[in-house]
Amino acid sequence: MNLGDKDKSFIWHPFTPMAEWCSDASEPLVIERGDGVYIYDNLGRQYIDGNASIWTNVHGHCHPRINEAITKQIGSIAHCSFLGTTNEPAILLAERLIGLFPSKSLERVFFSDDGSTAIECAMKMAVQYFQIKGQSERCRFVTFGNAYHGDTLGASSLGGVERFFSRFSDLGLPVIHLNSQEELNEVNCEEIAAIVLEPLVQGAAGIRLWPDGMLKQIRDWCDAHQVLLILDEVMTGFGRTGRMFACEHEDVIPDIMALAKGLTGGYLPLAATLTTGEIFNAFLDEENTFYYGHSYSGNPVGCAAALASLKIFEEEEALSDLPEKINYLSKALEQLKTENHKVIDVRQCGLIAGIEILGNGEIIGPEVCSIARDYGLLTRAIGNTVVFMPPLVINNEQISNSMCALQTAINKVVG
Repeated sequence: MNLGDKDKSFIWHPFTPMAEWCSDASEPLVIERGDGVYIYDNLGRQYIDGNASIWTNVHGHCHPRINEAITKQIGSIAHCSFLGTTNEPAILLAERLIGLFPSKSLERVFFSDDGSTAIECAMKMAVQYFQIKGQSERCRFVTFGNAYHGDTLGASSLGGVERFFSRFSDLGLPVIHLNSQEELNEVNCEEIAAIVLEPLVQGAAGIRLWPDGMLKQIRDWCDAHQVLLILDEVMTGFGRTGRMFACEHEDVIPDIMALAKGLTGGYLPLAATLTTGEIFNAFLDEENTFYYGHSYSGNPVGCAAALASLKIFEEEEALSDLPEKINYLSKALEQLKTENHKVIDVRQCGLIAGIEILGNGEIIGPEVCSIARDYGLLTRAIGNTVVFMPPLVINNEQISNSMCALQTAINKVVG
């Protein structure tokens, strides 16, 4: 039995229709190695990693500085409890993360495992914070249509993508789902603990962009009504939008921020929930202890990888190269849309792009991505929107090659 057959025999994949995956016609793509923007399967075929390995990889695969940091840390200790002990990589990483924000803004870091747990942590912090303040009626959250904030029960209660969350919509924490910013004026703000938002762009909604200025307006609304603002920078953080964090584009600092995915450069599971000194200080009495955590919180190897990634941003000036690449991608996307009438929309925020294809009532995005593999591009679709979100180290030639692969794939599917 080859690897693909063993996979089909034993594994249950996420977000995957398994009957189709396990069919005789299915040939699982077995990834063997990576180098820069490229990944290679076990047959030696090369692909541009057009979705950064599910939006995680930042500096390219097998980056020598991150490899070295991980290897060095493993030589000391791979893991130790974060309950009652601490470790140097976690301490230094927390210091570096806080240093990325203005003084006296975000001041504390709570480590967990992934984006869902970072959001779950943020929600529980917000609810307990208002309980401590004697405002236990503030237990509801506001989120927006087509939101995606993770798949654990609390995080999924925020979700607005029907095919992901409709089965669980009556469970989880109490959430008000709004379709527009204007509807904020209709909610009872005295019941609201926090607004939870993906800044600038909604990822799993199909790369949907927020209007310019909306983030700042919501920050002002939260301040006026004593509501916390939780920003989900799991996808948008670490350079994806052209700045280290998406909220920088509108000079907004949240009360709580969730980070994951690119935190370790896309190497290891690690998440961080950042919050203000005011929120942290409310929990200092023993009776108010925040009883929440994960076995691998503050994992030294993950923290070492994250430290190396941040050093790459600083010492290799990874952000300074982005404006030119973003501009080049913008022109390539516009050309793709101009030359192919089946491309009905392109949406871009930094090096995040969604290419929406006319399906005439059919879902053809996955088929386009499947054929694009034959032309050296590996990515995924959300419905009929093909997502292009490569590692930040991609160059212009590789962007062009990716768009050519998509152009050819679209033509083969829809003519």
